[in-house]
Amino acid sequence: MNSPIMIACAHGTSSVQGAAEVNALRDAIAALRPGLEVREAYVDVQQPDLVDVVASLPPDESAVVVPLLLSVGYHVKVDIARAVKSRPGSLAAAPLGPDQRLAALLDQRLLEAGVTHRDAVILAAAGSSNPNAALSVEELAGQLRELRPNRIVAAYGASAKPSVPDAVAMLREEAEGGAGAGESAGAVDLGGRVVIASYLLAHGYFHDQLAKAGADIVTEPLLPSPVLAEIALERYDAVIALNSDYARPSGDS
Repeated sequence: MNSPIMIACAHGTSSVQGAAEVNALRDAIAALRPGLEVREAYVDVQQPDLVDVVASLPPDESAVVVPLLLSVGYHVKVDIARAVKSRPGSLAAAPLGPDQRLAALLDQRLLEAGVTHRDAVILAAAGSSNPNAALSVEELAGQLRELRPNRIVAAYGASAKPSVPDAVAMLREEAEGGAGAGESAGAVDLGGRVVIASYLLAHGYFHDQLAKAGADIVTEPLLPSPVLAEIALERYDAVIALNSDYARPSGDS
C-alpha cells in the first residue's frame, strides 16, 4: 500500500521571494522522504487552492494535509478542516508550531542579527482571530525564554493584541521609565535595543510590515532552514500513526 499523498498547504503570498522559500521547503520535504508525493496547495492569495487540490485527488488515494503554518488558527480550524471533511480518505496534521526546535531557530536568528541579552525582544507572529493561535505563540515565547534571558513579549501583525507597533512603543516607554512599568517582568535595560524576532515562515506582506514598526532590528523569517521540513514530516507521520487505515510512510522501520 502506498504512502498517503502529503498536501503541503501554505497560506500563500504575493512575494516572489516568499513563494520561492515555501516551494523550497516542499522540495526539502520530498528530498528527506524519497518516494513520498508532496503536492502544493494554499488557503489564500496563491493557486492551487486547497479545496481544488483535495477534490482532484485520485479516488483510490489517501492524503494528509500538512499545514505549513505556525499555529492553530482560522485557516487550520476552518479552511483546512473543511477541505479535509469534504473528501473521505483525507486527514489533517497539526501545524508546524509551537515546537522547541522553532524556538531554537529563533534563537539562532537573534544571534545572527547580533542581538545581545540586554535587548528587548518582540516575538512577532502573523496573528489570528482564533484565541488558540495566541496560546501557541505564547507557548513558543515561553520556549524562547528558556533559551535566553531577554525581556520577551509576544505581538501580532493582525487580529490579536498587542500589535507589533504597540509592543515596540510599550518597550520604548519602559526603557525611558527605567524600572517602572516593566519591572515585574524584567525591565528593559536602558542600554538595550528593541528587536523584532520574526516568527513568520517566509518573506511576504507581514514580514515587510515589521520593518515599519519602529524597532532597532528585525530578524529574518524562519525559512530557509532544514528544521521546518523535519517538523512537517513528523506532523505527517503522527497522523498516520494514529490512523491504522493509512499506510506507514516509506522508509519507516
